[in-house]
Amino acid sequence: MYPAEIVLPMKAELTDGGFEDLSTPELVNDTLKQTGTTLLVVNSVCGCAAGSCRPGVLMAVHNAAKKPDHLATVFAGFDVAAVNQVRQHLLPYPPSSPAIALFKDGTLVSMVERHQIEGRSAQMIAHHLIAEFEKYCN
Repeated sequence: MYPAEIVLPMKAELTDGGFEDLSTPELVNDTLKQTGTTLLVVNSVCGCAAGSCRPGVLMAVHNAAKKPDHLATVFAGFDVAAVNQVRQHLLPYPPSSPAIALFKDGTLVSMVERHQIEGRSAQMIAHHLIAEFEKYCN
């Protein structure tokens, strides 16, 4: 497990941007069963999370005409039980961090895995997410 002094500033990048920190399996289940759309970010300490994932997600949320109803995040290697619960909701996708998932009425409708984040710019990720928001968000 990563130490809090490393993780908390990385968590704050998203929570300061309006994302709910899901630190328990119960919070994960309650959040993902809500009606409407939920954007869930599996956050990570890796470089692609810092350089592309978090900035791209924030860019998308702040610039999209259509936005998810709910924003949530868990942190891999820190919120262990919560991340394990999220991964049950992400099946059949294998564990991936960072990762970005969009749920509609509790059903996974879009998934961006680590291999789709690595090597891509924050702008590319934002454009992709905005296109997904256009499809699934009101």
